[in-house]
Amino acid sequence: MHRGKGMKFVGDSRVPAEKKPNIPKDYSEYPGKTEAFWPNFLLREWMVGAVFLVGYLVLTVAHPAPLERVADPTDSGYIPLPDWYFLFLYQLLKYEFAAGPYTVMGAVVIPGIAFGALLLAPWLDKGSERRPLKRPIATSLMLLGFVSVFFLTWESVDQHDWEAAAEQGEITDDVDMEVDESAEGYQIFESQDSCIGCHGGDMLGGSSGPNMFESDYDTEEVIEIITNGKGAMPAGQFEGSEEELETLAAFIANDGQSADGGDAEAEEDGSEEEAEEATEE
Repeated sequence: MHRGKGMKFVGDSRVPAEKKPNIPKDYSEYPGKTEAFWPNFLLREWMVGAVFLVGYLVLTVAHPAPLERVADPTDSGYIPLPDWYFLFLYQLLKYEFAAGPYTVMGAVVIPGIAFGALLLAPWLDKGSERRPLKRPIATSLMLLGFVSVFFLTWESVDQHDWEAAAEQGEITDDVDMEVDESAEGYQIFESQDSCIGCHGGDMLGGSSGPNMFESDYDTEEVIEIITNGKGAMPAGQFEGSEEELETLAAFIANDGQSADGGDAEAEEDGSEEEAEEATEE
């Protein structure tokens, strides 16, 4: 190749006179351990990627992503859970030193230091040695990061209330009758933040409160529960007059329909029956 040897002129370019096989240079650092990027290395990467892709497709078919009910932004009792690869950060925010007034520490400072150390590892340990035992700084940082992520992820999964999460996200059938949002009782319900926080804006319940139409309580029983509480529901949460309380209780006892509207429908049905009887006579 020196001084034009082994070259021939083709037009205004010079190409090798003999075609040589695609063999890379044998670097002195790693003799006999190099290979051509194309097609040897790239083909092997494609084959491994194809195997993983097929594995992921089989996994998604065998275990579909779980679906939950429609999100309710007014449900303050909903317990969120991030995807599995963020569980370690989610768990970190539960500790006292990284939560509350120290949320910035858990959300920004600690993760920033951890990921920054991993990014700086190649510059902190510049040795050419490839064995882990001969690279203590890089090996220690990687082991510390792996152990921390594994431990925090395990703790997050172990401490999460999976039964409550399944109940709060369960897809349930709506009540037979749609809630009459134009009724006075519904307007009173919307003014009660404590009620919405537990039972949701649609009154169908959340993780902290049940569906308000599941039980067949009459108006007096509903007033008794709202006033004195029941089970986990505390007493004295309603903020309003006695008339508003009675209107709300009647609305709930009537399964989300205006009590006046229900009486009017009953009277209309009765009048229709009387008219039919008179016609038959």
